[in-house]
Amino acid sequence: MHPFLFALRIGLFAEGRFLGKVLDGWADDAQDFVRTKLPHLLMAAVIAFILSRILSLITAWMIHIAEQHAPGQSRVSQVKTLAGVIHTTGLSIIAVLVSLQFLAAVGVNLAPLLGFAGVVGVAIGLAAQNIVRDMLNGVLILLEDQFNIGDTVRLAGLAGTVEAMTLRKTTVRDADGTLYVIPNSQITTVANLSVGYSVATINISVDFSANPDEVLALLKGIAMEIRTSEDFRALFVADPQILGVDAIKGSELIFTVIFKTLATQQYAPVREFRRRVRLALEEHHLLPGDPNRVFNTFLDKVTGINKRPSAEPAPPRDPTTLKPQEGNPFSGQ
Repeated sequence: MHPFLFALRIGLFAEGRFLGKVLDGWADDAQDFVRTKLPHLLMAAVIAFILSRILSLITAWMIHIAEQHAPGQSRVSQVKTLAGVIHTTGLSIIAVLVSLQFLAAVGVNLAPLLGFAGVVGVAIGLAAQNIVRDMLNGVLILLEDQFNIGDTVRLAGLAGTVEAMTLRKTTVRDADGTLYVIPNSQITTVANLSVGYSVATINISVDFSANPDEVLALLKGIAMEIRTSEDFRALFVADPQILGVDAIKGSELIFTVIFKTLATQQYAPVREFRRRVRLALEEHHLLPGDPNRVFNTFLDKVTGINKRPSAEPAPPRDPTTLKPQEGNPFSGQ
């Protein structure tokens, strides 16, 4: 035995004395801890290390797959954000479990601690349930790839371009430059205008006097010119459709034209189509439709002279057939 330990055993810590019994109890507890609990803690530490490595590999694999196959950088950023959240949350759960195992091994009564944690968790859940709902919905939005940064969307009754996304909120800027911050829990329906293709419906109104066949040929020619032009050829998904006379309103003939273009790329071809239609109507001497214009079927298109037959003068009335004027017996008139 070491001289120092031997001196302790013959002094205040001698066998049978109070401090000696305490020292013996500590030694027994240390032996029991090393024999029974320390292997359990080492095993828990090894399992926690293995789980953390697996978690790191999974998140790194998610990011690698996104970088290889994601359609754009915005999707890669979303996956990186989600992977970071999963990694941090997983490490936190592992650390809490290992800490509970350590506290149980050193003899700490976990019942009061778990009860207090439960009460605190319920209080936090009630106070921050909207935040939790926001984050859960944000995770689903990222996983399902409902929309990305830069997409044109309609969310919670608001339309605009997505500028930023987090697990709790989505930031949208509309055409007026107004910036909206939308909690993810308020996003129940997503209208993504930037996916696939866009369809533009154009209504062209001309006067009732126009020949419908001539107008159809004119509109089809203009639409195909735009479809095959160098500036707009790459924007079209399919050839324009001329649906013909879609409605007649008073003196208006309304023709419907449909453009099918790449997503959110329909505006420039539509503007160019309307500009060319305006010039073509003037070139072909066609009047645009006007709901307030009265169509006269007797108006000559060339001379502009009204050919309505003049009304014949009314024949003179026979005075013998006129009824005598009767007076009012009450007023005497």
